[in-house]
Amino acid sequence: MGEFSKESCPSVKNILLLDSEGKRVAVKYFSDDWSSNASKLAFEKSVFTKTLKTNARSEAEITLFDGYIVVYKFIQDLHFFVTAGDDENELIIANVLQGFSDSVGLLLRGDVEKRTALENLDLILLCIDEIVDGGIILETDANTIAGKVATNAVDGSAPFSEQTISQALATAREHLARSLLK
Repeated sequence: MGEFSKESCPSVKNILLLDSEGKRVAVKYFSDDWSSNASKLAFEKSVFTKTLKTNARSEAEITLFDGYIVVYKFIQDLHFFVTAGDDENELIIANVLQGFSDSVGLLLRGDVEKRTALENLDLILLCIDEIVDGGIILETDANTIAGKVATNAVDGSAPFSEQTISQALATAREHLARSLLK
């Protein structure tokens, strides 16, 4: 097998999910290009401001901003962004964005809006983790991503009210076992 290097893989710098005012809903940075929280917030604000006047509702838009490729799409009151270096392939980055927005749509059962996104923030963050790890793109197929996230969520982290009886009993057994082992 040939040599594998991180530089040979397409990668992203960050994935941003902002609301209609440019405030954070879910963000994850995979690069040290923004060293402080203040620089991250400034980047988010400037990207949001630059893209606000565009109509990226039906299809993803691509722009070059501050030496980065930014691919973005708006759904309801949520703004999805994926940022990569200017040497990355725009089509691959657009595919990451499409996978992210579609899998969020599947996980939120089509109710893609800020309130629902905040209520299911754990699923969205798991979704980002399934798509990208350390900046390297792992998966872009929305059905695969949503399936993995939904499977992880059923493993006992779902509230009792949303579990089946057998899942609730398994979770209760697990908690009891943990408390006895302490």
